[in-house]
Amino acid sequence: MLKFKFLLWALTQLLQRAIKKNPGCAKLVNGKSLVFQIRTEDGVGRYFTVANGKIKSAAGLTQKPAFTLSFRNAERGFAILSAKDSKDEFLTGLRTGDLNISGDFVEVMWFQGLTEYLQPTKDPAQVFFTTR
Repeated sequence: MLKFKFLLWALTQLLQRAIKKNPGCAKLVNGKSLVFQIRTEDGVGRYFTVANGKIKSAAGLTQKPAFTLSFRNAERGFAILSAKDSKDEFLTGLRTGDLNISGDFVEVMWFQGLTEYLQPTKDPAQVFFTTR
């Protein structure tokens, strides 16, 4: 459970850094006002507030999030959120019931777009000089 809690805290730090360093990410959150949460079925979680071009988070749950990502347990939540192929793992979690989504799916898609800015950028040498 500790790894899951740490991952949620670290997610905030990584998103804040992406907003500061990447103009595309900053543009995505600029003018956005929303609260969402990521939790386990037994109530462990964190809620995230996006406002004024920034993102903040706090431990615990909020009453009226725009959307909630609920994981079966902390272990599955950590595995899905930290997977190398996060989109595939996310979809597998939905199919197997390890992940449930409630709330505004448009905002969930916005969040998915935001997390794309957390992916490491490719080395330009790898892009232009790949060997086959």
